[in-house]
Amino acid sequence: MPSATPRSALAIRPHPSGNHEPPPESTTNKLKHRPCTSYPDLAANPFPLSGLTAVQHPTYNYSTSPSLSSRPKKRPMPSPRQTIAVVNSSGRQAASFIRVASAVGYKVRAQLRNLDGIVASEISSLPNVTVIVGDLYTKPLPTSSASPTSGPSDVGVNHDLIKELYRGCQLAFINTTFWGDEVAIGKALADAAVTAGIQHYIYSTMPNHHLRSPSWPSLPLWSSKYTIETYIRSLPTLLPKTTFLYTGIYNNNFTSLPYPLFCMELQQDGSFTWTAPFHPDVPLPWLDAEHDVGPAVLQIFKDSTSRWGKGERIALAYEMLSPRQACKAFSRGVGCPVQYKFQSKIDVKVKIPNGYREQLLGLEKMYAIGREDPKKQPLYFGEQKLEDSCPDEAMALWEGYRGLEEYAREVFPLEEAANGLTWMNEDGETDGEDGKEGFTEHGQQEGDGEEEEEEDDDEGLVMGGGLNSGTGTGGENTPARREESWLA
Repeated sequence: MPSATPRSALAIRPHPSGNHEPPPESTTNKLKHRPCTSYPDLAANPFPLSGLTAVQHPTYNYSTSPSLSSRPKKRPMPSPRQTIAVVNSSGRQAASFIRVASAVGYKVRAQLRNLDGIVASEISSLPNVTVIVGDLYTKPLPTSSASPTSGPSDVGVNHDLIKELYRGCQLAFINTTFWGDEVAIGKALADAAVTAGIQHYIYSTMPNHHLRSPSWPSLPLWSSKYTIETYIRSLPTLLPKTTFLYTGIYNNNFTSLPYPLFCMELQQDGSFTWTAPFHPDVPLPWLDAEHDVGPAVLQIFKDSTSRWGKGERIALAYEMLSPRQACKAFSRGVGCPVQYKFQSKIDVKVKIPNGYREQLLGLEKMYAIGREDPKKQPLYFGEQKLEDSCPDEAMALWEGYRGLEEYAREVFPLEEAANGLTWMNEDGETDGEDGKEGFTEHGQQEGDGEEEEEEDDDEGLVMGGGLNSGTGTGGENTPARREESWLA
């Protein structure tokens, strides 16, 4: 980016002379940072009270001081030689990791269902990344001549693609999704990792709450991941090389588009309302997936299986915020009131796949348990040990996290603009008051029955977005979230 300062206004410093003359007196007391003490000649500073290092002091004997050439050379920084396999590479977790890994020199073999969408285009253009296009789970194309009783050979795991994905890889970061038979895909990926001799296998998983407590329902999309985790634990050659990653709620899930569960609905007065079934005062784990998954996973690989192997579990979340606290943080970020509305019923205003609809119904049942008594609300990660590890364990991996307030201030408006929304460009201030960041209890509000009766045979997320002219409501195009993998 060109500098806003005219070039003529920039001070030109003279080239340093060869005899190491001291700098002018006027500059000796203007050090912005403390002097470096990593070298022996600077560590033994003979002028500790002056704030100056030995090489800067006017009376220092420069003829006997060690020259710059005598200092130890910088350690060489060789590029990493390992190659990492990644699936569902346009998803939030995978894309975050690929950006970081490729930037520091790791080679990545990235599976993508297709090259559609801005994230897939970005991933395919990154250095050190080899893209493998194809579905992990295949099915026959609908044709008039197709047999009504398609056999197992017509549909199933794409073993050839998985074999190609692992070719030449030593590491793997695997986050399966509900596109296809997730359990079959997860097991096949694990088996192929054994065959390929993968040295460190990181699997992004989630708990099966029903196994933790009989009174807790099983969430379909999470229990599938836990089934895969259980299978990996049964593989004696892979388990010692495996790390299980449990991720918190994505900051990036919030949108003012009418998607269920995390819709930050824009009000007429310019404020926002988030409606969800979580108890307003029970802390939940939060994570900025696009910003923080990549550096954290990379550090896990660097620490290797000697630190994180043998099926070690890591809860990756950087903030523990109740919905009420989350709305206050979001309000500070966007600069307008944000209200939390506690409602047991999850509003579904767009067409969604059946698998995701079942997940939402499971969430309604699970968080209804803690409706009256917050102490009974099921734990997000399923057990207290993982909840208590947040955020310290995540901070040990990566300290430069992006919190919810920072996300709301710096990223949320950009993602909204990418989805065709323009509320952030409107002039004028909101009429809201500071006290609006609370919540209202809407109880067991019933949604429109028509939505539950919609046929939902499509496996993908068919969610519109953007702005309809003059209405401020969802339109047809949502370039930032067109792919079904935005949930990953």
